[in-house]
Amino acid sequence: MKKTAYLLIIFLLGAVGGYAQQLEKEAPEGFDQVRETIAHGHLDTVEYHSKTVGTARKAVVYTPPNYNEDKKYPVLYLLHGIGGDETEWIRGGQPQVIMDNLYAAGKAEPMIIVMPNGRAMKDDRATGNIMAKDKVEAFATFEDDLLHDLIPFVEETYPVLVDREHRAIAGLSMGGGQTLNFGLGNLGEFAWVGSFSAAPNTKSPEELVPDPTTTKEQLKLLWISCGDQDGLLGFSQRTHEYLAINDVPHIYYIEEGGHDFKVWKNGLYMFSKLLFKQVDQSKFDQYSPLGVPAETNARGAKYPQNSKTISSPDGNLEVIVSFNKGMAQYTVRYQDKAMLENSPLGLVTNEGGFASNVKGIPVNTAC
Repeated sequence: MKKTAYLLIIFLLGAVGGYAQQLEKEAPEGFDQVRETIAHGHLDTVEYHSKTVGTARKAVVYTPPNYNEDKKYPVLYLLHGIGGDETEWIRGGQPQVIMDNLYAAGKAEPMIIVMPNGRAMKDDRATGNIMAKDKVEAFATFEDDLLHDLIPFVEETYPVLVDREHRAIAGLSMGGGQTLNFGLGNLGEFAWVGSFSAAPNTKSPEELVPDPTTTKEQLKLLWISCGDQDGLLGFSQRTHEYLAINDVPHIYYIEEGGHDFKVWKNGLYMFSKLLFKQVDQSKFDQYSPLGVPAETNARGAKYPQNSKTISSPDGNLEVIVSFNKGMAQYTVRYQDKAMLENSPLGLVTNEGGFASNVKGIPVNTAC
């Protein structure tokens, strides 16, 4: 009996290990480095007239390698933080390099990326007191500028697909808050929403998603990511918790890091390669390198884990595996008393006919 239980556990753990290896959880080394031997996209600075602000405004537009004006492209609107402008992503994140490398690897759908100035006011430069009341308010005003001025300009100027299924919005920090506010607030315009390290301008979850059922029906992908050492993590966490309680599918992605471009570049890489293609919602809780809260967390673990449960065909044995930074923490439950008494792992608890034990074994995957 002891040998049978042990072999069954090993089989089930092997199945779960293979399951975990299907996903790329972090950008690979060199993802943000220029490669001269591949095709490159093109950057342009454009001006559009803003009726909202009453002046001409600037945006940076990235068109993908082998851009063809006879082809229609989806669009990602990529927003900056409170201290930035339309050039911040280029200066700090080099999205053109990240996207060129994704295309060379065949991992992303060709798209146009528009990087606007999200501070919608006549003097929209990031100078002086960037926390001044009028400058902070201008980030909210940008919603009208985006919807009524910038998007129409892009659709008149570039060969783009104009339906919501082919329009995405993402942003970092203050732009992450704008992304959640504008994206979830205008699901008739955006089906793909990606927030990186959302700032305090983020509305409450109840305001963002007043009707969870409608939100579930309209969203293609909602991505919320943040560094585990980021002082603003709470804004992403509260949104995630509300979405989880209301069964709104989303990816909650926590990685090691603070409030910086290391985190945001990885967020852009991970989010971009999911855009404008079929996504498997059943895998949403497996992306995060540091996991998401699960009932099977090992005691004392620094980070919560992703979990997966597999049962034996006869139902007598259940293995719950939680992946945590290269280790598989597992809990084994026995329904059969004989198996319980002969556990190869050693009995830790015996509650209601279940035995459980938590151990760590290496898994051949970057978790």
